[in-house]
Amino acid sequence: MNGDRLGAVFAALAHEDRRRMLDILKEHPGSSVGEVASYFDTSRINVIKHLRVLGGAGLVLSKKNGRKRELYFNVVPIQEIHERWTTEFSALWASKLTRIKYAVEAGASDE
Repeated sequence: MNGDRLGAVFAALAHEDRRRMLDILKEHPGSSVGEVASYFDTSRINVIKHLRVLGGAGLVLSKKNGRKRELYFNVVPIQEIHERWTTEFSALWASKLTRIKYAVEAGASDE
């Protein structure tokens, strides 16, 4: 993930309403703009602006189905951020746990 895309994801996630929109789309995949807007006490135009920011960051995907535009939460950018900073730590802890497992098994076989 390049720096511009990473910045766009963090900027999109910085706003509480946009995080809530992602929660809504996670719980109700395929929702329309109107359905998402029904959860907010703000104008539909404001919701559309937030959804554009989320879409620009790759966090929301839309699919046209007849006259309805269905919205979906795309977890891939968040997963890429997670992997960027946790892969080394995951490998470190996996190797430590493996050593503990072998030590415990070796101790059990000695008894």
